[in-house]
Amino acid sequence: MGKVLYIAEKPSVAQEFAKALKIAGNRHDGYIESGQAVVTWCVGHLVTMSYPESYDPALKRWSLEKLPFFPTEWKYEVIPSVKKQFEIVKSLLNRKDIETIYVCTDSGREGEYIYRLVEQMAGVKGKKRLRVWIDSQTEEEILKGIQTAKDLKNYDNLSASAYLRAKEDYLMGINFSRLLTLKYGNAISYYLKKDHTVISVGRVMTCVLGMVVRREREIRAFVKTPFYRVLAGLAIEEGCFEAEWRVTEHSKYYKNPCLYKENGFKEKEKAQELIHYLQQEIPLIGEILSIERKKENKYAPLLFNLAELQNECSKLFKISPDETLKIVQELYEKKLVTYPRTDARVLSTAVAKEISKNLRGLLNYAQGKAAAKEILDKKSYEGMEKSRYVNDKQITDHYAIIPTGQGLGALSGLTGNKLHVYEAIVKRFLSIFYPPAIYQKISISIKLREEVFFASFKVLLEDGYLKVAGHSFDKKKDDKDNVEDIKCDAAMLQALLKLKKKDKLPVKELKIKEGETSPPKRYNSGSIILAMENAGQLIEDEELRAQIKGSGIGTSATRAEILKKLIHNEYISLNKKTQIIVPTLLGEMIFDVVSISIRQLLNPELTVSWEKGLSYVAEGTITPEEYMKKLKDFVGNRTKGVIDIQNQGSLRSYFEIAAQNYKKG
Repeated sequence: MGKVLYIAEKPSVAQEFAKALKIAGNRHDGYIESGQAVVTWCVGHLVTMSYPESYDPALKRWSLEKLPFFPTEWKYEVIPSVKKQFEIVKSLLNRKDIETIYVCTDSGREGEYIYRLVEQMAGVKGKKRLRVWIDSQTEEEILKGIQTAKDLKNYDNLSASAYLRAKEDYLMGINFSRLLTLKYGNAISYYLKKDHTVISVGRVMTCVLGMVVRREREIRAFVKTPFYRVLAGLAIEEGCFEAEWRVTEHSKYYKNPCLYKENGFKEKEKAQELIHYLQQEIPLIGEILSIERKKENKYAPLLFNLAELQNECSKLFKISPDETLKIVQELYEKKLVTYPRTDARVLSTAVAKEISKNLRGLLNYAQGKAAAKEILDKKSYEGMEKSRYVNDKQITDHYAIIPTGQGLGALSGLTGNKLHVYEAIVKRFLSIFYPPAIYQKISISIKLREEVFFASFKVLLEDGYLKVAGHSFDKKKDDKDNVEDIKCDAAMLQALLKLKKKDKLPVKELKIKEGETSPPKRYNSGSIILAMENAGQLIEDEELRAQIKGSGIGTSATRAEILKKLIHNEYISLNKKTQIIVPTLLGEMIFDVVSISIRQLLNPELTVSWEKGLSYVAEGTITPEEYMKKLKDFVGNRTKGVIDIQNQGSLRSYFEIAAQNYKKG
């Protein structure tokens, strides 16, 4: 009887598979072997795409005459630094006594690609191949993944989309980077007084650069506008509350050009004029025109996907998306959480039905045991599959990131942000089993002469999920989002609840509050990841936006790496303390170069539509051949268009405008 081979993506994962399968064999160089099975591993990518000079040595020299470059037959090569491990894996895959191969690389497009390249390069034939698809590295999940493994052919469409993604990045990167460098590199070098400049262009990378530069230019172009609001202090029992004037159709200022929106004036004199008009009535008494009371439910947020977790960690801990991914990957490998590279924020029905196991595990976690016990005692997890937190239709490869309830022994070896990230995941998870927070909302309109003032209050009545949403590491500070709650104490609430229509309230004071408009906020490392995930929303064309709804640029697995590359290329700068992102002068110059040559690369429409196309290939909706034809047409046409235009001379004026913002002193 032949042996079984298990191949994982990295050594640590292979070790977990060996442990779960009780393969206590001999440890060899690059694999573990027992009497019945062999476990081996990649070390990430073992194989990569060959550079153009592998096709033709003449292509090592960059030349416009050689563009566009389209391989007729794609070449791949073993990465030199991991050649030893590749040879070990190759020999194992082709061993005569190995009959069945279990593919245990990460369950996603990239993991699929890693294995397929190895198999292709190793020339594997005549073996039974089964794909293991798991959501966590717990022993239970690994064994279940082995038992339910499907024929590798079931994942051929996913594999095709992975190959196409790589070819797309290769063709756009090679052709457009060479094209723009040859065409415009000298202009940048001359302006910056550099010997040489390579213009690095990428399908996703350039689009993200466009988002950062546009935002920075919006901020620069922004002109602050002052405005003046009028507030009335109204007496109520023993207290006082403020109401704000807003224009209504009965106001003397209705449709007046002096207004700033509906609740302020462009000039202070007009605000003073309104106060003077109101003060002519002595005593000045307000009459309640309307009062509305209603309860508002605020539900726990959806669970974390990778983008949401990266954004949260950027805000809470001021760490980069790359650092967050490293941390959550480690938590995954220590069996503490489920698969991190996911875009889903909900659970599957199957997982929801078994969720009590995760909760029982958290009884042994100090920061979660009280809540977990309460949830289990009340059985509030029952019927979870019918809640807003479970939706099979919103899951592609993996469900949201949640604690497994296992591996807690590993926590003692973790420190700092690693512990905090785990706690954040646990608290978000526990929150979904609690009822919504309930607020009492009160909205009042008050008439002063012919003018109307408005006040609203929002008071927390029942904590609901907020009871467990806080973190042990939270800093004590005023809750700026609930300023109204703070001002409205129990006595004030009771007084407000007694009010009714036509009640009279004395006016204690009238005052002017000055404000000014705020510019758009710069992206930080978390918000840019979210913006990438939701890039489809940035598309202006409504029909196209609807067509590619839910699509973003890049994937959960690649977004942090894209950001890292932009920083490495010195196109953008990241403040490590604040995590704020700004473009560099070079980044803005690259933006201008792309803008006058292949503008589409800067726009989300293009990148999102390509990403959507890849998902269609994975679904089997379109063929790889159809996709490749569109890709070649796009690259070929844009390359020819840039070669034919002569617009280098216009760049200096763009550079001068950008450079004014980077002059020292």
